[in-house]
Amino acid sequence: MTDLVGGWPAGFVRSMRVKPGSKVTLPQDFDPRERFGLRKGEDATRLLQQGIGLLAEYQDRLAAQQTSAVLVVLQGIDAAGKDSTIRHVMRGVNPQGVQVSSFKVPSEEELAHDYLWRHARRLPARGNIAIFNRSHYEEVLVVRVHPDNLAREVLSAHSVSQDLWSLRYRQINHWERYLTDNGIRVVKLFLNLSKEEQRARFLRRIDRREKNWKFSASDVRERQYWDDYQLAYSDVLTHTNTDWAPWYVLPADHKWVTRICAAAVIAQTLIEIDPHYPVPDPAEQRELARARAELEAEPPHGVRAGHPAAKPGKK
Repeated sequence: MTDLVGGWPAGFVRSMRVKPGSKVTLPQDFDPRERFGLRKGEDATRLLQQGIGLLAEYQDRLAAQQTSAVLVVLQGIDAAGKDSTIRHVMRGVNPQGVQVSSFKVPSEEELAHDYLWRHARRLPARGNIAIFNRSHYEEVLVVRVHPDNLAREVLSAHSVSQDLWSLRYRQINHWERYLTDNGIRVVKLFLNLSKEEQRARFLRRIDRREKNWKFSASDVRERQYWDDYQLAYSDVLTHTNTDWAPWYVLPADHKWVTRICAAAVIAQTLIEIDPHYPVPDPAEQRELARARAELEAEPPHGVRAGHPAAKPGKK
């Protein structure tokens, strides 16, 4: 993998990628406080702006070429910073080429279909970037930690007769392979937050009135299942980390680091796709030349035909 241009630490993106075939154990294998030698302040601002600039440039090429698409999967525990990462990292791109989908508790209509159905409906069109704020991985995370949710799902006898989680890992891997084979690059980002930093963020949400709306008492109750979530995420990172859709673990205790990391990974993905602006074929070039001649032949607005100022090149 080629490193990002100028100023990024060597191997920066590679250092976040889960090694193929490795067994992941959280929190031991990835430090949520990691900074990769980056310094907050001028360096952080410069690198984030560089990443945003690369995203804007390559998104424009992606939209023009219209042969590939990018799906960004954002996963993380409550308060990991998913919303703010989207807001800060994607602010420089054309909003017409980006769609963000947040997946909450499935509706009755969604439960009447297979668990991937609602996600398939939100996939990006060619030339676009889609962001899943939480995703199909909730079906092997929240549902695993709270298996009573399965009672609402209409499962086949085949599904309940075997290890459901192993079955879903395999199904998800196959689905993501199908997507990549059809031109959708899948970028999976896990925002790795520590339990102590989550506690601090919850307290800030309680203490600051403008952040009260972000807090729910259920968030604290869910902390009782912290170890269960760590195990579930460890298994997801182990069993769904593939060559075609790898996982990247982004340290999330420092939001400014998370944003730089997210920008770097997404930009690197676009650089590897290497989209180009389409080159007109000879027929299209002739059409462009005719259009240019017609436009040049028009007199400027407010100038009558035959006036010296109406000649091509006159202003």
